Amino acid sequence: MFYCYALRSQKTGHRYVGSCENLTERIRRHNAGDSKATRHGVPWILVRSEGFATRSEAAQCERYYKTGRGRDELNRIG
Repeated sequence: MFYCYALRSQKTGHRYVGSCENLTERIRRHNAGDSKATRHGVPWILVRSEGFATRSEAAQCERYYKTGRGRDELNRIG
């Protein structure tokens, strides 16, 4: 199972969208400061996740959430 996810920083309020295979481990790594792109915003909370059968489907979802229409959808849910 592969996941597309959106995180919100409790420190800065910024949002981060990504995709991965092990969602629990990936969120742990974001909150541990292991990712250069997200270490400034620790702690992060999960605001949305979707499961997919293939990595390419999860990556396609990630790309969608990084477009204007996808960002608008994420803004509506919080």
